[in-house]
Amino acid sequence: MNNTFYSNFDYACAEAPRTADYRTPFERDRDRIIHTSAFRRLQAKTQVFLSGEYDFYRTRLTHSLEVAQIGRAVCKYVRYASSQFSDSFFIDSDLVEAICLSHDLGHPPFGHAGERTLNALMKEYGGFEGNAQSLRLVTEIIYSEQGNRKGMNPTRAFVDGILKYKTLHRQYKNPDHHFIYDDQEDYLRFVFDKNAIPKEFTPGKPLNKLRSIECQIMDWADDTAYSLNDVADGIRSGFITIQQVERWASEHSLSETDSQHVAGLCSAMTSGNVEHVLGKKIGGFISACAVKETDNFMSPITNRYRFSLEIDPEIKKESELYKNIALNIVFQSPQLQQLEHKGDFILRKIFSALKENYLNDGTPEMHLLPRDVEQHIAEAPNLQQRARLLCDQIAGMTDGFAVRTFKRLFEPEFGSLADLI
Repeated sequence: MNNTFYSNFDYACAEAPRTADYRTPFERDRDRIIHTSAFRRLQAKTQVFLSGEYDFYRTRLTHSLEVAQIGRAVCKYVRYASSQFSDSFFIDSDLVEAICLSHDLGHPPFGHAGERTLNALMKEYGGFEGNAQSLRLVTEIIYSEQGNRKGMNPTRAFVDGILKYKTLHRQYKNPDHHFIYDDQEDYLRFVFDKNAIPKEFTPGKPLNKLRSIECQIMDWADDTAYSLNDVADGIRSGFITIQQVERWASEHSLSETDSQHVAGLCSAMTSGNVEHVLGKKIGGFISACAVKETDNFMSPITNRYRFSLEIDPEIKKESELYKNIALNIVFQSPQLQQLEHKGDFILRKIFSALKENYLNDGTPEMHLLPRDVEQHIAEAPNLQQRARLLCDQIAGMTDGFAVRTFKRLFEPEFGSLADLI
């Protein structure tokens, strides 16, 4: 049955029309993501703890799979719980799944600390942002091999779904995060079909909150996954103990409801029932979703902007509580801060070596990168684009590959034939 929620406007592709096959356009978007090396590399990128330390902690890949499952569940829940939808008019779960699977594709090694480091290193060359890098991957480089750089020719609805931020780097006075690259402005034009963005959506938070319904679902699925699952991993690792949670609660002015949530978490830890309790909360976070009709300059053009997602305020507060627990107890712990410091040091040293070798005129003194990458750098028209190509290489590294690259470049004792693989 045809889903009238979408039209040819939503199915239009960034480059050229696709030849039809047995799948819907959004199924093809999802399938193309799953069968890429960029997606597979997420299995070796940090979520909370460095990948490979233990086999049961979440990585960027398992996190993305969990976000995709939650996103699909939200689509199913609002389809049957909302009177606005029917069997022929609904939010496409394949599209939402594709967006969820892609939301962390552009994140570099060593988690958010690595993202901050690359943004600092790229400050004079247009910055670095994980979401902007995800957009760059799917539109320009996800099929790069044997000297060819090619994107996946995504649909308009898919591109819009991963455009969590729509403010250009140059539109910030001090850009530190939540932007897309200046040369990605054409994708904004494509998403809005060249319709002018009204002045009330000023750059920064107002413009970044202008999101399609699918992007909003992905964002809530992401919040749900990491607010609950980062706490679960923190408990299993021993970073979060009952004593630490109780001390943290005593140091903060918690509402009665938040205090009850903290008591429930401590009870689950005492009984050894954390996974079950937090897993059950995922269902509650999904059923906290509702949709409402809204009005903006895009709502007459596409249903993706005609509807917005509403979350029960109490559930939103609960999500923030768990995020704060994870941030204060796990992410700001000396152990993780030390690992973040190490990751920062590794990325800075690698970038410095590549910058010295390639950024002057693109002609290297030594061959530190694959020949096809060197060719693209040599052909880049300016310094900023050469730096962006170097950044692509570093951002695409897994944690382990970044460590091995650092060792090959800087550790005298590392360099046997086995080490070179």
